[in-house]
Amino acid sequence: MKLRRLVAGAMAVLWTATLAAQGPAGQAPTTSGMVLKGKAPISNEILKVKLPKPHTARLSNGLAIMVLEDRTLPRINFQMIIPGAGGYFDPADKIGLAQYTAQMMREGTKTRNTLQIAQELETIAANVFVGSGLSSLTAVVSGGSLTENFDKVFEIGVDVLMNPTFPAEEWDRAKARAKSGLVQQRTNPGFLATERYNRILFGDHPAGRVTVTAQGLDAITRDAMVEFHRTHCVPDHALIAFSGDISLAEAQKKVEAALGQWKKSGVPKPTVTEPPAPGAPKVTLIARPGSVQTLLRVGGPSMTRMDPDYEELTVANRVLGGTMGRLFRHLREEKGYTYGIGSGFSAVQYRGEWSASTSVRTAVTEAALTDLLAEIAEMREKVVPGSEFEDSKRAIQASFALSLENPASILNYYIQSWTYGLPADYWDTYPARIAAVTAAQAQEAARKYWDPARLHIVAVGDAPAIADILGKKGTLEVFDADGKPLPTGR
Repeated sequence: MKLRRLVAGAMAVLWTATLAAQGPAGQAPTTSGMVLKGKAPISNEILKVKLPKPHTARLSNGLAIMVLEDRTLPRINFQMIIPGAGGYFDPADKIGLAQYTAQMMREGTKTRNTLQIAQELETIAANVFVGSGLSSLTAVVSGGSLTENFDKVFEIGVDVLMNPTFPAEEWDRAKARAKSGLVQQRTNPGFLATERYNRILFGDHPAGRVTVTAQGLDAITRDAMVEFHRTHCVPDHALIAFSGDISLAEAQKKVEAALGQWKKSGVPKPTVTEPPAPGAPKVTLIARPGSVQTLLRVGGPSMTRMDPDYEELTVANRVLGGTMGRLFRHLREEKGYTYGIGSGFSAVQYRGEWSASTSVRTAVTEAALTDLLAEIAEMREKVVPGSEFEDSKRAIQASFALSLENPASILNYYIQSWTYGLPADYWDTYPARIAAVTAAQAQEAARKYWDPARLHIVAVGDAPAIADILGKKGTLEVFDADGKPLPTGR
């Protein structure tokens, strides 16, 4: 895989330089003053890989088994992926039910209380985790340990999955902590921006969920969690995946013994719907009186994970907002507006979102936002120069190559393939597909996904200082930290 040369090439791309003379705020973006130093030899060869293939089996109850055997270290990890058990499928009046059902599964079983579970795992330096997000499609039970302790860890993981008791006293404590967190999170500008941004992009679709409410928490009862677990944590379409010091035969024996009697429910495979299209672009300000910084987020709809533009947008985003990308070099290194800036996009079974975000001093809000938008515009209007474009593609390939040193990371790639129905050779050919992306294709992706007609601006900051500035960029709406509308300009 010529890993060392690829990594050296990536370091040459990432190794940076210094500040250029700063022009007036709002002028066309430039990185001409950047000087690339410490150059290392760069390979122009396309990364060629052939990943080890997992072995698979299936139980009669529908549970799929995947094993990526690697005897390098005496360690085994497992992941149980349960479609239909994520927050996407929460009842409308009980948002958070899936998340807290997953959390509470770890808090006690028919044979262990929460303290006993923690003590048993701590004794063998192991872990078992159960989780689900507010908008996720799945719940996940995972764990790992040294090979010699794996039978114990797996037994605890199965116990947590199959026999949770959802102790009422533990739920009362968890609910009290969650309610305290609801107050605290409204002091976090990042949370406020994400909450409003998701509402704009996704409306009432599950993808827009960011938090629960006190009323929603009160509606989540122990009985509701018991019922959700019974009806959603089923084996029909689930996957259990292992990586490390274990063979398919060994894994299948363990799974058959532990989960062979897990009863098939007969439910159809869970499906999703697309979020509604967001409205016309607008500028939204969440007022945070006295704030010395402005948090800026610019973004719009992206794609599904199966979209044919995925590689093209991946490369375009790397040029713009990746490590040492244009946004970083311009707004941080050249202008000194921020400590950090970047961009990224989500892509799952339904349409996700793309956004760029940063926090800047209030005094440079206008200049920073103008330059951020100018960088996005330049990606649409001009083809990325050859060396910059090739460096970005090599950096993506190098990052992928480094990830292949960890069997758990390779397994995660195959779990993605299972989740999204990707071709069998998808990851073997991924570096070549990245290398094949042309500058014109990346520009076309930028035009498509970063069209001004699709982009929304969300800011969190001191309204008197920045409302007029933001109003110059489009139709302005102003809200307080609790989401209540305010008169424009307050």
